[in-house]
Amino acid sequence: MSLFDLTGKVAIVTGSSRGIGKASAEALADQGARVVISSRNQDACEAVAAAINAKHGDGAAIAVAASISSRPALQALVDETRRVFGGIDILVCNAASNPYYGPLADIADDQFRKILDNNVLSNHWLIQMVAPEMRARGDGSIVIVSSIGGLRGSPVIGAYNVSKAADFQLARNYAVEYGPDNVRVNCIAPGLIKTDFARALWEDPAAEARVNKGTPLRRLGEPEDIAGAVVFLASAAGRYMTGQAMVIDGGVTI
Repeated sequence: MSLFDLTGKVAIVTGSSRGIGKASAEALADQGARVVISSRNQDACEAVAAAINAKHGDGAAIAVAASISSRPALQALVDETRRVFGGIDILVCNAASNPYYGPLADIADDQFRKILDNNVLSNHWLIQMVAPEMRARGDGSIVIVSSIGGLRGSPVIGAYNVSKAADFQLARNYAVEYGPDNVRVNCIAPGLIKTDFARALWEDPAAEARVNKGTPLRRLGEPEDIAGAVVFLASAAGRYMTGQAMVIDGGVTI
């Protein structure tokens, strides 16, 4: 059996109607996993699930819309996954938000709380919801999509970076708590990826050229560049890795 084979596994991927989440869900399905597509928009989720089912057969994917800001909505996502697929083997916490751009010194309390709630607390909630069955089974993988922003300061997205740094520690702490039960918890820290979040940069040729010049691989990342790491961490290939932050940034942070 391939180290990357995920046949029979069930994965929830948040924020998977586009970008890194979508690419990750597709890659997991390519390795045999049944995937749950989730974001705020049910129609967008249905479109991604339909494409995966067309490729892999009916039952390879379902769509369950859920807002990461709502604990009841996330519980409904988990409950529906169990109802349809019977259990959860893999959780990919990819969804996040950033409603504020500017100096951290000027951020309003409600904006800061929203960033921390959506980018940290929601991940904590989901982990709490899926971990008990993983621990009882003695197997499971949880992947949090953080960011290299959690390793750096910024005068523009400082609050977002604080939340992403917190995700690193969330993974470390849960890795310590759940390791004895063979449940692994890791982070991925992407660099600048061609998603809607970075659209202002990659749609501007001059700005993209500046970014590329400072990147050893001389290009922005694609969502598929992150999806392979998700498969690695979800599969037997990553079975001895936990509590870590995989930096995938084309070399920017070096």
